Amino acid sequence: MTTRDPATLPDMAVTVDRTAPSPTLDVVIPVYNEETDLERCVQRLHEHLAGSTPYSFRITIADNASTDTTLAVARRLAETIDTVRAVHLDQKGRGRALNAVWRKSDAEVVCYMDVDLSTDLNALMPLVAPLLSGHSDIAIGSRLSRSARVVRGTKREFISRSYNLILRTAMHARFSDAQCGFKAIRTDVARRLLPLVEDTGWFFDTEMLVLAERVGLRIAEIPVDWVDDPNSKVDIVKTATADLKGCWRVARALGSGDLPITELRQSIGRDPLEGPEVTGVPRGMVGHLVRFAIIGVASTVAFALLFLALHPLVGAQVANFLALLITAVLNTWANRAFTFGVRGSEGAAKHQIQGVAIFLFGWAISAVALYVLHTGYPHADKHIDVVVLVTANLVATVVRFVSLRWVFRRHLAAETVTTKITAPETETSR
Repeated sequence: MTTRDPATLPDMAVTVDRTAPSPTLDVVIPVYNEETDLERCVQRLHEHLAGSTPYSFRITIADNASTDTTLAVARRLAETIDTVRAVHLDQKGRGRALNAVWRKSDAEVVCYMDVDLSTDLNALMPLVAPLLSGHSDIAIGSRLSRSARVVRGTKREFISRSYNLILRTAMHARFSDAQCGFKAIRTDVARRLLPLVEDTGWFFDTEMLVLAERVGLRIAEIPVDWVDDPNSKVDIVKTATADLKGCWRVARALGSGDLPITELRQSIGRDPLEGPEVTGVPRGMVGHLVRFAIIGVASTVAFALLFLALHPLVGAQVANFLALLITAVLNTWANRAFTFGVRGSEGAAKHQIQGVAIFLFGWAISAVALYVLHTGYPHADKHIDVVVLVTANLVATVVRFVSLRWVFRRHLAAETVTTKITAPETETSR
C-alpha cells in the first residue's frame, strides 16, 4: 500500500472562492447524479444548521464526475446560499471525493452525510461535539447501537450485521457500524491519516476506521435514528464484494508492516492511562478461537490437496511431511497476522522457527498414525490416508492453538487490560 502525497490529490474545481473566515464545521455531501434530490437535501440541511448549530459552518457539495445536471444544481445553490460551496472532481468515487475535500478543508472539523439524509439531523451536534471538545478524534453514527432506532429491510440489516461481524473477527475492529453514512473527523487528524487510505469508493470509511484504531485514535460512536431510503442507488452485492476485497488488502498491508502505524501512533495516537491491569483472564479468547478455526479449515483443505497431489510422486510419508511443512509455514504466518494481530517483521523469523517446532510435533502425531494404519492395513489407498491424517491433525490442532498462544504470549500480555481508557489530549502526548 502506498501513501498519497497532498500534491497528488485530485484537482477540485470550486465555484466560489470566498474570503469569509474559516468555518468551525464543514459538512460535506458527496454526490453522483443526484440532480433530483440535491436541492431539497441542501436546503433542509442548511435550515437545520442555521437554526440549531452554535458554530460557524459550511456545506460543501462534492460532485464526483456526475453526468447529469447535478453540478449545475450545486453551483446554483452555491451562488444563492452564502454558506454553501460546490466542488467538482473529474473522477468518480465517493471515497476519493471525501479524501480530497476533507484534507483540503480549512475547517476545524469535517463531516459527511449521504444526500438522502437517512440519518436524523438531530444527531449532528452529538457527532461533532466530542471532536470540537478534543475528547475524540473521529466520530461515527451507529445504527447497530442498542439505543439506535432504525427502519430498514431484513436483507440490508443482515448484510450490515454480517459485514461488521467480519470486521470484528478478521480485522479486530471494535467500532460497531462501518457503513453508516454519517461520520466526522478532526481536520488535523484527517491530514495525517487519510494519506494512508487507498480506497476511493464505499470501502473508504472502513479503511479509515481500521487504520484509526491501529494508530491509537479515539473513535466516538453516536446512536442514530435512521430510515432506509428505498430509492438508494447503492449496488449491495457489488459493494459487499468490493468491501471484502478491501478487507483482504488492508489486512495484508497491516500484516506485512507496509504501513507506518508505529510512527503515526507516536505522533497522533493516544497513550493508554497508567493503571492496574486485570491478570489471569485470557484476553480475546473467543475471537482467537474463531480466527484460528477459520485459518485451520483453510489449512486442512490445503493440506489435503497437497497430500493428494504429492502422494503419487513421493509416497504417503514424504507427501505428509511436505504438505504439513508447507501448510505449517502459511498457517503460522496467517495466525500471527490475523488470529493474534502481530504486525510488522520484528520477531517474524523467531515465530516461524517456533511454528516449525510445533509443526514437527504435529507431524510426529500424524506420522505415527500413518504408520499404524499401514501396519494394520498395508493396502489402504490414499483417500483413507487422508481421513486418518486429518483426524490426527485435529488432535495436533488443539496443541497448536495452545502452543501459538504461548509463542505470541508477549503480544497477548501487552493487551491484558480489558478496557483501555485513553488519556486526554495534551501538548506533550500529541
